[in-house]
Parts: sequence; structure tokens; C-alpha cells
Amino acid sequence: MDSNALKAFLTIVDQGSFSEAAEQLHLTQPAISKRLAALENQLGTTLIDRTHRQIRLTDTGSRLLPHARKILDEIHNARVALSPDSELLEGELQIIASHHIGLHHLPKWLRRFKREYPQVTINLQFMESDAAYEQMRKRNAELAFVTLSDSMLPNFNVFAQWPDPMAFVAGADHPLATVKKPTLADLAPHPALLPDTSTSTYRAVSRLFLEKSLPLHPQMPTNYLETLKMMTSVGLGWSVLPLSMVDESLKVLEVKQPVTRVLGGIGLTDRHPGNAAKALLSIVQQEEDHPE
Repeated sequence: MDSNALKAFLTIVDQGSFSEAAEQLHLTQPAISKRLAALENQLGTTLIDRTHRQIRLTDTGSRLLPHARKILDEIHNARVALSPDSELLEGELQIIASHHIGLHHLPKWLRRFKREYPQVTINLQFMESDAAYEQMRKRNAELAFVTLSDSMLPNFNVFAQWPDPMAFVAGADHPLATVKKPTLADLAPHPALLPDTSTSTYRAVSRLFLEKSLPLHPQMPTNYLETLKMMTSVGLGWSVLPLSMVDESLKVLEVKQPVTRVLGGIGLTDRHPGNAAKALLSIVQQEEDHPE
């Protein structure tokens, strides 16, 4: 089977349309349709039902899907295995980073990476961690730097990880700011400014309140921590934020129960990282093991 035809098939499925798949692969729509048709002719069966407005796999297409991913992964792994072990790295490296990592960790990694490997072009996407997992599943990047999830599927590999300690915080003018060593019961009556319920941070905080049989009053959820910081600093409620974000606009609340999340760099178990990805992961681990 032609790898380009398999790539066209997978991209159509992942993007959900022929036009978006063509744009993703820098092809015309007739060209990508031709590649799919060639694959279907070779296999003697229809892979995608074209009678509906939305892309729908046929039974045969559904059966081909995991094999197509595995074939392309093995082609990628073969290229990685045959690439020379040279200090002069070049080419492209596609990575994804969460917004928080992009603001607070990525700059120091990339400054060093570009200094040591100037011939590598980095293609970078920013998105929420949940979306990053989905994009990695679709092979749209080689590495993703995200908040690690306790529900992460086994087909993801954690290549680097480090703790991201967090703190309960409030604005300087918030009533809680004057309470010495507040408890969760002290926080419970006040609005909580937290990320979405699907995030590991929300689950960790929610679990603490459930264990104490205390109510939690989340307000205006957003996964942009900078936005949560701003809303907290002006007194709209209390929050839980990484210690690295705490400044004079926030008062740390000395609540006994600690909250820590883990950040990390992930890839796919069946898709080996290339030399440029390995070089970046080495820098990430060194920088996070010895933060300034």
C-alpha cells in the first residue's frame, strides 16, 4: 500500500473533511480524493461513505484505520532508526505546548535549543492539555508538553516530567487575605476561581472539599491560568495556581492541604522520537531538574 494514500485516508478521517485534509497536506482537493480513490481501488472496497455530509467510515474503513496508523508509525520509526547520529541536527520538529507551559517554561528551553541546534525549525502549537492529547493521537505533532493526566491512555509515553507545586491564593483585598492559616471550611463560602471540571487541578481541589463534606462554589471556569490569576487578584474569589505565578498581586493562603500537579513531555508509545525530539527532551529534563 502506498504510504501517501494511507496518509491521505487518515488525514481525511482525522480532519473530518476532504477540504481540510487537503489543506493539512498542502494538496488540492482533487489530488487528495485521487489518493483515496487509488487506495480503495487497490483494496477493492470503499473506505469512506461519501453519501453523507459528514465523513463516515465504512466497516472496512474502520478495520483499516488502526493498521494504517501502525504502518505509518513503522515507516516513521524506520526513518528514525536509519537517521545518522550526528550532532548537526536539522529539519522540522513539530511540538505542542499548553498555554501555561508555553508562558512559564518553554522560553528557556527554546532559547537553549535554538542556540545549540540552529538548523532545526520548530513548528509550535498552543492548546489546552486535553486537546493536545487528541492532536497527538492524530499524529499532528511529535511531542506535547502538557499537564499529565491520571486518566492518560497507555498508548502515551511520558519522556520527561516534573512537579508543579500549587498554592491556594486570593487577592490582597479579599476577606481571606487577613485570615491566618485558613482552613477549607473558611474557603468554602467564597467563590472559587478554578479551571474546567475536566482538568486535573479541578479534580484535585474538588476531592479535598468532598473529603471534608464541604461545598465548592466554582465561578466562571476557564483553563487560562493567567485569566484566573487576574480575576483572583481583583478579588472575585480564591483560586489554586502554580507557585511560579504568584507575585505581589496575590496573597498565598496557608491552607494545610497541598495541591500539586505534574507537568511533562509526552509522545506516542508506538512512535519513536527523532533525534531533534530527543535533544529537546534532554534540554527540558536538565532545565526542570535544576531550575534557576
